[in-house]
Amino acid sequence: MDILKEVIGIYIERKDWFLELLGQHVVLSLIAIMLAGTIGLLIGVFISEHDRLAPVVLGIANVFYTIPSISLFGILIPIMGIGDKTAVTALTIYGIMPMVRNTYAGIKNVSDDVIMAARGMGSTDLQIMTKIKLPLALGIIIAGVRNMVVMTISVTAIASFIGAGGLGVSIYRGITMYNPALTLAGSLLIAAMALLSDLLLGKIENHMKKRGTY
Repeated sequence: MDILKEVIGIYIERKDWFLELLGQHVVLSLIAIMLAGTIGLLIGVFISEHDRLAPVVLGIANVFYTIPSISLFGILIPIMGIGDKTAVTALTIYGIMPMVRNTYAGIKNVSDDVIMAARGMGSTDLQIMTKIKLPLALGIIIAGVRNMVVMTISVTAIASFIGAGGLGVSIYRGITMYNPALTLAGSLLIAAMALLSDLLLGKIENHMKKRGTY
């Protein structure tokens, strides 16, 4: 309980500082989420139409996904230097994997009978993708988005170790200054962001289900 009182005291004393770090964390996370979501979706759609490339692309994505996050940041530093640009690049690479995997899996789970019926009615490949495959795959794709968002928000904490901003700065300073309360203060805010984002996306998903969007 004492440490929680310390954390509350830190929030009150350093309110402006934490608001600044929170804003930086949100910006870094959002940029990476938008990039990873867009790139991952496009790659997933592409390999679903080119089955021969799917094992190669998914294999490469899996390799990047298994690299420890701090190692990936370290690999990118000699190439891109330190700061927000490197952080966003690393976060985007991490976020692409769940999007590619879920987009591909969702599209491939669409019944062949439905696709054949659409072709029989004269639908083009583009129409089949946009009006049949993607809508029917939306549930699995959204699951990938939720996974990617939560993971990105969490991993963004490491960005501070390479000179970027975000709530990881609080964690880093807490570790270097032997201040557990400061470390916990940053960790709690990151956890709260991740949980709230997941809850929000879950509500959006449930709303779409009720409306029969997928």
